[in-house]
Amino acid sequence: MKIGILGGTFNPIHLAHLRIAEVVRDRLALEQVLFIPAATPPHKPMTGELPFAARLAMVGLAIADNPAFALSAMEGERSGASYSIDTLRALRTAQPDDEFFFIIGSDSFLEFGLWHDYAALFACCNIVVLERPGAEIGDLGAAVPAAVAGEFSFFPAEHRLAHCSGYSVYYLKECLLDISSTRIRQMVRQGRSIRYLVPAAVERYIIEQELYVDAR
Repeated sequence: MKIGILGGTFNPIHLAHLRIAEVVRDRLALEQVLFIPAATPPHKPMTGELPFAARLAMVGLAIADNPAFALSAMEGERSGASYSIDTLRALRTAQPDDEFFFIIGSDSFLEFGLWHDYAALFACCNIVVLERPGAEIGDLGAAVPAAVAGEFSFFPAEHRLAHCSGYSVYYLKECLLDISSTRIRQMVRQGRSIRYLVPAAVERYIIEQELYVDAR
């Protein structure tokens, strides 16, 4: 099975997350996209400190109507920082016959060299880079960390890098929704409507649980 992996804090999950998953599923003919909320993200502080269980619940509500989307709580079931390489290794051990496509934004890929054991990720799975506003990548080959650049062959017509392991880095240019979880939290605190920024079920959950209403 070809499975996309979309991780993040999802604080909260919003329509741009869902659109990213659908674009990648459609473009690369994936059979499933697995959403994996981070328990303790190593790259950014958990602004708002919303418990993992609440973020997990919101993702479940957001994807409930799409049979191609699935949810994993695996990062909340282990201690320590939620490093992507640990998650991918665990998935490969549990599902050795599946092919994984790790989905990230172009802004994150431009900082990939700062990630924990980033070189191992290239040899562990395919990586799908979605172009984000303000973080366009004109030369995908030049965006790869210099220490591992020699491990790739560049196919510019396909917007793809082939790694010596057999996996690839794909670069997808799409007109994605410019929605921010940070902005949504701010709007809730200000008493403003977040309708059409998050799924209706997620909006109801935020209102019922009185999330993001304090100054955090």
